Amino acid sequence: MLKVGVLGAGHLGKIHLRLLQESKSYDLIGFYDPDTEAAKILTEEKGYTYFDSIDALIHAVDVVDVVTPTSFHHEMAIQCLTAGKHVFIEKPITKTIAQAKELVQLADAKGLKGQVGHVERFNPAFKAIKQHIEHPMFIEAHRLSEFNPRGTDVPVVLDLMIHDLDVILSVVNSKVKNVSGSGVSVISETPDIANARIEFENGCVANLTASRISLKNMRKTRFFQKDAYIAVDFLTKKVEVVKMKDAPEKPEEFDLILQNAEGVKKQIYFEPPTVEESNAILEELNAFADAINKNTDPIVTLAHATEALRISHQIIACFK
Repeated sequence: MLKVGVLGAGHLGKIHLRLLQESKSYDLIGFYDPDTEAAKILTEEKGYTYFDSIDALIHAVDVVDVVTPTSFHHEMAIQCLTAGKHVFIEKPITKTIAQAKELVQLADAKGLKGQVGHVERFNPAFKAIKQHIEHPMFIEAHRLSEFNPRGTDVPVVLDLMIHDLDVILSVVNSKVKNVSGSGVSVISETPDIANARIEFENGCVANLTASRISLKNMRKTRFFQKDAYIAVDFLTKKVEVVKMKDAPEKPEEFDLILQNAEGVKKQIYFEPPTVEESNAILEELNAFADAINKNTDPIVTLAHATEALRISHQIIACFK
């Protein structure tokens, strides 16, 4: 088992602490948080070991889980990597692209593993349909959330949309050619609603909408490709896979046949995959342990997260 420590015990940090304690891949050594009063209460309630300094925690573990506000990610991760520790960092990887690149270079130089918490890659619904996504040519993503003051220190692109950016970049096997976007601040000092259009060199186009001032929550993405429509609801964990194939010469009574203007007939059929229940955060943490133990690349590398951040900043630059 890998010895792990958590930096940051806020809302998400508490979730990570609980799941790391449950995990069979880790031995939870303890945590650090600058709020000593809150840390004391957490220690008394849950029995976690509290470290009174970041250095002490880092030197007691093999892996550090950085669950601090984004503005501290770079500083904390540099400290961990310099000390020779593998790092798991919540998304977004850092505040700036230069900071992210520095982490990538340092981890490579030290021969250490780094993974970023783009948790939707581990969503059971996405895992169930990913094998059906082959060559998507049009993608539509909607991520709407009710207002929550937590996370409003960054634009909605870095808070919410970046989840969908990472998912899309993971399935489109092509470089980004063009980015456009618009964003509006309604409640926060940073944009609360944003829309982006991403064009890839292979012709694929992705339209993304994100809002953190919606009246209801929605996390849906639709993928369109040759002879297939694939939809995933990250919130309800429901999926749809609708495919087409050449129609048989003699269709059965209940076969669904479509004919286009050229007279070409296609048969529509459904291929619903099985969605297995799982906790996506626990899955990503365990996957990181697996990558360390087997010396393989993490599913969401520091480089992957850096690219998602780069595209995010291109979108934000369009707002000005």
